[in-house]
Amino acid sequence: MPDSDAPPRGRRRLVWASALVLFLVVSLVVWRVARRPPPLIYTTAVAGKGPVVARVTATGLLSAVVTVQVGSQVSGRIARLLADWNDTVKKGALIAEIDPALFQANLEQQKANVLQAEGQLKQAEANVLAAKRAYDRNKPLRSGNLIAQADLDISETTYLAAQAAVVAARGNLAQARAQLNQAQVNLDYTKINSPIDGTVISRSVDVGQTVAASLQAPTIFTLAGDLRVMQVDTSVAEADVGKLAAGMDATFVVDAFPDDRFHGTIRQIRNAPQTQQNVVTYDAVIDVKNPDLKLRPGMTANVTVIYADRENVLRVPNAALRFRPPPEMLAVLGAGDGGGFGVAGAARAATRPGGQGGGGRGGGAQGAAPPGTRGIWVLRDGRPSPAQVTVGVSDGTLTEVLTGPLQPGDKVITGVETGGNGAKPAGAPTGPGGPARRPF
Repeated sequence: MPDSDAPPRGRRRLVWASALVLFLVVSLVVWRVARRPPPLIYTTAVAGKGPVVARVTATGLLSAVVTVQVGSQVSGRIARLLADWNDTVKKGALIAEIDPALFQANLEQQKANVLQAEGQLKQAEANVLAAKRAYDRNKPLRSGNLIAQADLDISETTYLAAQAAVVAARGNLAQARAQLNQAQVNLDYTKINSPIDGTVISRSVDVGQTVAASLQAPTIFTLAGDLRVMQVDTSVAEADVGKLAAGMDATFVVDAFPDDRFHGTIRQIRNAPQTQQNVVTYDAVIDVKNPDLKLRPGMTANVTVIYADRENVLRVPNAALRFRPPPEMLAVLGAGDGGGFGVAGAARAATRPGGQGGGGRGGGAQGAAPPGTRGIWVLRDGRPSPAQVTVGVSDGTLTEVLTGPLQPGDKVITGVETGGNGAKPAGAPTGPGGPARRPF
């Protein structure tokens, strides 16, 4: 009996051993498939030729080239207003008058003081003449010893005192005349004249209102010069001010005329910085012609200055310059190259922020790249490869490519996603030149 059961028992053992081996093989295959990295899906853009226009944008306010605040030099009640809003006035024209009654009365009083001072001077001069005659009579009498020396000294002293009184009277007369002149000037200041040829853009008082000029001159009118020539004061960001220069052409639009584009020229870029909430800006003054008087002071201007204009140049999206390969992509490249430095190492060197270039596929020596050199990824035959290019101007979306192994029609990588269920984007940079991070 045992001998008859031996062959079936051996076969069963063989079947179990085969099943175990098959299970181990299947498990190994499943494990290898599970460990295999998911396929990568690349987002690309085509490098092509076209224009690249680099601009600087800013906002500013329109104003007249010359703006004058007309005030009052003296205090008083506004008696007349001879100009109103939007009136055109000529230089020297009477535009307002302060009630002159008090100033006229003061002028008359000062005239009386001058007459009084003149009378006192004449009286002092007469006293000098009388004292001189007395002194001249006493001198020969003293020589004949007919009067005492004391009498001669008294007459001499009286004569000298009369001369001093004349000097004082002349001083009083000069002071009275000065006060008369001041009263006349104050009376003249009651008439307010336009200092320039211009337009009234603001009136701050009404007839009958009292203005006080004790501390500072109150503003009555604001006059703008010739509104056919205006200026725009723009706030240019610190990062853009180096791209502008005097003499550049500028265009701008205003909300009142959104379909019209106005032109101007940069007159100067002022060196005085303006800081608000730690943001530094500079004032670029743009001269604008306004022959139709469509533009008004205070309008907000959205200014555009073209500082570089390239036509029919090779260009790539800025997203391609910002792209950095994620670890999954470098792992796939490294595994496909035998796991060594190879493509992955060259890729890290080629796209390293700061313009450091790799030595090629073999990972040769690295050196400092020329200024403006950036790393990009090009998809050729379904496989990404790093490349270095020298870039030029950018319009914020596209960037000019000056030199490098890039041709029109090449596909540049702007992003990458891991394939499979629940695919997640990878390789999105945290900022220009920043390292790649997965959002999950």
